[in-house]
Amino acid sequence: MSVKDFTLRCIHMTPLNRPRTLRVALMFAIAGSFLSGPSNATRPDLYDRAGRRLNLPDTPDNYSNPDWPDHFARSADRLDNTPDDNPITDHGATLGRVLFYDPTLSSSGNTSCASCHQQKLAFTDDERLSIGHRGETVARNSMSLINVRFYQRGRFFWDERARTLEDQVLMPIIDPIEMGHQLPALTSQLQNDPIYPSLFEKAFGDREINQDRIAKALSQFVRSIVSYRAKYDIGRAAVDDISQPFPNFTPEENRGKQVFLGQGRCANCHFSNGVPTRLADGRRPVRQDAFFHMLRPVANGIDIDGPDVDQGVGGFNGVDLDMGRFKSPSLRNIEVTAPYMHDGRFETLYEVVEHYNWSVKPHPNLGGSLRVASTDGLAIRETDKDALIAFLKTLTDHALLSDPKYSDPFVDAR
Repeated sequence: MSVKDFTLRCIHMTPLNRPRTLRVALMFAIAGSFLSGPSNATRPDLYDRAGRRLNLPDTPDNYSNPDWPDHFARSADRLDNTPDDNPITDHGATLGRVLFYDPTLSSSGNTSCASCHQQKLAFTDDERLSIGHRGETVARNSMSLINVRFYQRGRFFWDERARTLEDQVLMPIIDPIEMGHQLPALTSQLQNDPIYPSLFEKAFGDREINQDRIAKALSQFVRSIVSYRAKYDIGRAAVDDISQPFPNFTPEENRGKQVFLGQGRCANCHFSNGVPTRLADGRRPVRQDAFFHMLRPVANGIDIDGPDVDQGVGGFNGVDLDMGRFKSPSLRNIEVTAPYMHDGRFETLYEVVEHYNWSVKPHPNLGGSLRVASTDGLAIRETDKDALIAFLKTLTDHALLSDPKYSDPFVDAR
């Protein structure tokens, strides 16, 4: 018989005329059994809550001091958008992980951040338009959260309406379609939830729970989701220059890398350096080849300008030069993030490549490389398109997609 069952039986067997202190003591004993769960030396933080338990290690996972490869680390500081008042800590990111997976952050209790940002899918989903907490579709496709820490502009959503990640993480919570909660009510809810006060204390030094701390913890966890262990990274670490053949690549993958760097013109946008800087000797730094981010939002020619077209950044800020421009997620793990584009219109990588090869429309805000593609096309032959796709698949970080420290910390207790 479990401690919990034994305690319940004792309470039922204790006559009502027995001293009140005995019954109170028994009630505290059963409360303790509910909160602590079974003894487990490797998983001491187990809490019962609505039929679930929270499983966290005794020593928090390492989120704050990752072992990045050289090609990754040498550009990381320059592009990192982490604010000075919210550095990543192991306890802070742990709290953020719990919040990220908790469906009670939605008013219906049905939807968590992870519902639309699934680890196995590189922290997006496989819906064309993501689905909110009451089953309604949202306006756009869910963006991958991979490496958002290294988008130097530090702005978020397809239209960049959130100026910081700390702003962004709260906006889906209060959106009536996405999660539909109210921040004052959520703050009170978390304060009264037995699992949270101690986690906030570990993360911030005391048990106060407020909107700012919720945002900071969620942001720490999201910024910690960094992809650097793909087949591409292993190959890049083995050579002095990206133009050299990678020894762990197949001939087709190395050919695809050449197309990415050359005829496909992909690297022109996806290897952006960010704000120009100079080294101590006056030279400019080597162009980064780690993050596969765009430097800024672009119009990529999937639509011609018009009144019924989603205008992206321009639709938010009203600036003519921003009409039709959208932020782009990193190409890392693109193999598993279909469907593609802000509206999920392309179901396969082949469709994406074919768009840039022959189907770029003459939008007035196209960038230079895409303007050429809209008139002449890129004329990439079929075998090279296949090779380019094979190269893009080397960006899949299978270790990240299954890493326990990014997984759901709640386990079913029933």
